[in-house]
Amino acid sequence: MFDLTDRVAVVSGASSGLGQQMARAFAKQGANLAILARRIERLEEFKKELEKEYKIKVIAIKCDVTDTENINSAAAKVEKEFGKVDILLNCAGSAKNNDTLNMTDEEWDFTIATDETSVFKMTRAFGNIMKKKGYGRIINIASIYGMVGNAEIPTIAYHASKGAVVNFTRAAACELAGSGITVNAICPGFFYTELTTESLDSDFFKKFADAHVPMKRYGKEGELDAAAVFLASEEARYVTGVILPVDGGYTAA
Repeated sequence: MFDLTDRVAVVSGASSGLGQQMARAFAKQGANLAILARRIERLEEFKKELEKEYKIKVIAIKCDVTDTENINSAAAKVEKEFGKVDILLNCAGSAKNNDTLNMTDEEWDFTIATDETSVFKMTRAFGNIMKKKGYGRIINIASIYGMVGNAEIPTIAYHASKGAVVNFTRAAACELAGSGITVNAICPGFFYTELTTESLDSDFFKKFADAHVPMKRYGKEGELDAAAVFLASEEARYVTGVILPVDGGYTAA
């Protein structure tokens, strides 16, 4: 089960963190990869690592997911190289944090463009390639903060963007179901990334997680892999529009 041999997976945000982890998970299952990010030097290093370890085909493409021309160009390169796209993992994202009454237009616009609008643009570009073959698996990385609010951490634009990704996922799943394309979202809890390490290592956040995460710990490297591989698989053909928290029970508490 869950064999991805000869599948083509496109992963955005693949130069670090969760994007790299899940790209590696696809590679372990045999998928060929197109890895996208702005930092092409990191992508090239990762490409060599993947090809050496898993004996798969990998292409690295510099891509700013807020730029429509960048995305369309990347989609054309992937289609030319592989002739198809089977899996799209929308993982790229960033945020500028502030509270509702103090957030600037620039902070809001940056976060919405990076975390919300990019998912639409990537889905449009790569979904149209999937539609030609009548097959696709689109997986959006949202967040537990797309499902709930919080009173401790002022990050209103991030909440709004990830909440939009959650319902975009449901709507796109309904629209694309007749095209053989499933659309699902994973909502990670607290995992270490370049953007979160400083916060998660603070005494405040450690106490917060201990109080609010039933498993009383952060997510560990690799603990999102099973969800991503399952949703990318042929076995998940009847699963669409699902919002899957991987959060140690945070949203259940």
